This record gives sequence, C-alpha cells and structure tokens, in this order.
Amino acid sequence: MSVADYSLHPHVSALYCEHHSWLQGWLRKKLGNAFDAADLAQDTFVRILGAPADTPEKVDDWQLQEPRAYLTVVAKRLMANLYRRRSLEQAYLDALAAVPEPVAPSPEQQAIILETLQQIDAMLDGLSRPVRTAFLLSQLEGLGYAEIATQLGISERTVKRYMTEAMARCILLCE
Repeated sequence: MSVADYSLHPHVSALYCEHHSWLQGWLRKKLGNAFDAADLAQDTFVRILGAPADTPEKVDDWQLQEPRAYLTVVAKRLMANLYRRRSLEQAYLDALAAVPEPVAPSPEQQAIILETLQQIDAMLDGLSRPVRTAFLLSQLEGLGYAEIATQLGISERTVKRYMTEAMARCILLCE
C-alpha cells in the first residue's frame, strides 16, 4: 500500500493518532516487551487498513462506538497468532536440537522449513475441528476414508466432504 493509499483512510488515520500510544502501552503491559508491543500495535493498524472492502473499516461514514474495544479485539487475535508462531518455532528448534549436526539442515533450509510449518499451522487453524481431525488422520496416520469414518463415528461420505474442504483450503493457501 502506498503512502497515497493511507491518506484515503482519514478515519483510520484519526484512530491511529488518537489510540496508537494507548494500544502500544496496553500491549506492552500484556507482553512485557516494548519491541513486540510496538510491532503488534503497528500490525493492528495494518490489519485494519488491509480489511476487505465490505467491512466497517472501509465504509465512508465509518465510526466506532468503542474504538479501544475494537483495537483490543484485533490486537488479542494478533497476540494469539504471535504466541502460536513462537510455540511452533520453539517446538521446531527443540526437534532440530535432537538432530545430529552433520545431517541438520542449513540455516536457509531451517528458515524455509519454519515458514512452511507456519503456513501449515495457519491452514489447519482455519479448519473446523472435525475437518482438521479427519485431515490429520489421513495425512499423518495414513488412514483411509473408511478407517477415519469408523474412528470418528461419521459416514465415509462426510469424511470425503471434510477432505475436500481441507484440500481446497490447502490449494487456496498455496496460490
């Protein structure tokens, strides 16, 4: 987004000017880290600016009744994503520490693997629990549709529908 695009959002600009310092302070208290707080505060406003055109953020007469509550909801979601990413990264680093050094991936490969893991995590997070479970049983356990249906107590047709949904999400995220 160019600088000119930001000038098209006077309400978001006003929201930023009026509440950025408050949000950053709130995040600093929650996170205990000024650097992460600054990053998440910025990410919160970037998320609002990047919202789809049919959301309240893009309506010309947009006014928030409770701007701090709205900012808090957006920031909490970003905090949850941050914690999940860090947890995933730590699990990967722990697994990597168990690999003998001669066969360990290079730093470039490690970065690619971590990015891929984060993409997979985002894809799985976007699935409902039953769809995610069926997908993981298929992909990680190698179970067939009939076995998944039996294990989950659902029909094989439902398993097929779940797998179609999961695969469609994979394809969308890979494009």
